[in-house]
Amino acid sequence: MGPLDTLKNLALTALIGAAVCVTKPSAAYATEYDTLTVAGGCFWCVESDFESLPGVIKAESGYTGGTVANPTYKQVGKGDTGHYEAVKITFDPVKVSRKTLLEKFFRSIDPTDVGGQFCDRGAPYRSAVFVSTKRDQDIAEAVKAAAQKALGQTIVTPVLKATKFYAAEDYHQDYYKGDNLVITRFGPLRQSKAYKRYREACGRDARVQQLWGSAAAFTH
Repeated sequence: MGPLDTLKNLALTALIGAAVCVTKPSAAYATEYDTLTVAGGCFWCVESDFESLPGVIKAESGYTGGTVANPTYKQVGKGDTGHYEAVKITFDPVKVSRKTLLEKFFRSIDPTDVGGQFCDRGAPYRSAVFVSTKRDQDIAEAVKAAAQKALGQTIVTPVLKATKFYAAEDYHQDYYKGDNLVITRFGPLRQSKAYKRYREACGRDARVQQLWGSAAAFTH
């Protein structure tokens, strides 16, 4: 190999190295998303609320807290599976913190109600926060205590150890913005309109505003 060939090889090696440096993503800019699972009554409403927040990547309706594997909506609705209607929130912790999400959560429900939420009554509609680590539990308990002090009433929403989360049926996901026609007591309506009618009739926003006043979150 002559001097010219050696120079060519060195130049090629340098170019390859530079390309790797340019194309390889920096660990400093890698985003690791986090999750928070909460139960706040109708999962359509909780999903709708949190998907409106900057920093939330998605919110998924589902079931958790019970003993039945792969439960169906019908099974959960009967109230004997132990499952809550819940929502798993995937978020970017750089843009929104767990603490902020929990503050919004407590101010978007009636945390004084032990029997359900708004017009939805029974075990599946109870409120709860689910945690997987001691750190998450400490944050949740601190936010709960602060919310109770701000509200001036006893908050009964428990902080529970997380169990397996089961995604709800496809037709429940993003129900609040769906275009499918559904039969309601108001007649056939698009899902998005049916959702708005349901939310208003259930009195969710009215009760949240009554409880929290100007601090109420997500009221429409």
